[in-house]
Amino acid sequence: MEGGAAQYNPRTVEEVFRDFKGRRAGMIKALTTEVEEFYQQCDPEKENLCLYGFPSEQWEVNLPAEEVPPELPEPALGINFARDGMQEKDWLSLVAVHSDAWLLSVAFYFGARFGFDKTNRKRLFNMINDLPTIFEVVSGNAKKSQKEKTVISNHSSTKSKSNSKMRDSESQGKYLNQQQPAMNYDEEGLDDDDGGGDDDDENGETLCGACGANYSSDEFWICCDICEKWFHGKCVKITPARAEHIKQYKCPTCSNKRARP
Repeated sequence: MEGGAAQYNPRTVEEVFRDFKGRRAGMIKALTTEVEEFYQQCDPEKENLCLYGFPSEQWEVNLPAEEVPPELPEPALGINFARDGMQEKDWLSLVAVHSDAWLLSVAFYFGARFGFDKTNRKRLFNMINDLPTIFEVVSGNAKKSQKEKTVISNHSSTKSKSNSKMRDSESQGKYLNQQQPAMNYDEEGLDDDDGGGDDDDENGETLCGACGANYSSDEFWICCDICEKWFHGKCVKITPARAEHIKQYKCPTCSNKRARP
């Protein structure tokens, strides 16, 4: 298995932390921006599969290592079997939880192998703990430090911002986790802020342009910049992390109209 200790041996706290961040970034991509590809690779008809993250910030779905014991601790086995047996959001959250556990086990495997003392183990843990967990990123509960934030929207600063997102076709950041209250999204997570109040009553009348259901406060929504209709992210297969990189979002209907001669 690529990334094994025989090929890559971080020996200092800083090197182990860099290894941790690279593996974490790869797994976050699998569960957010590249989730469609990850979903397809986790075919329940295949054998027991694992999600691996590599120091190069890449990920891979593969069979577990054959040797016992393996060079590195192994991720959770058989993640593909639960794919179709539960809601996709719940399944991704479950994989995220196990991914967090694996990342910690790999980091402290290196720490034990190279004899980190109590001070270095604590320093490594504190560095890791300053980052949101993969579960927090995937579930939408991540809290980021101020220097890591790339602000897309700040619902609590001005309540009218939320209203403009809902009604104004010229507003920036045409998406929000509506309204939980609004979130600040970035490439690794998002920051929730207390606020909102009576906005829920006003936005409760908003219907998804795909399924026709009312908005739910625990779901991600995105607005089409062409027709100004709102959609559940899951209905149009857009995740919060993916939406952050979309400058102008076109819903499937508007995209098809543009494609016709």
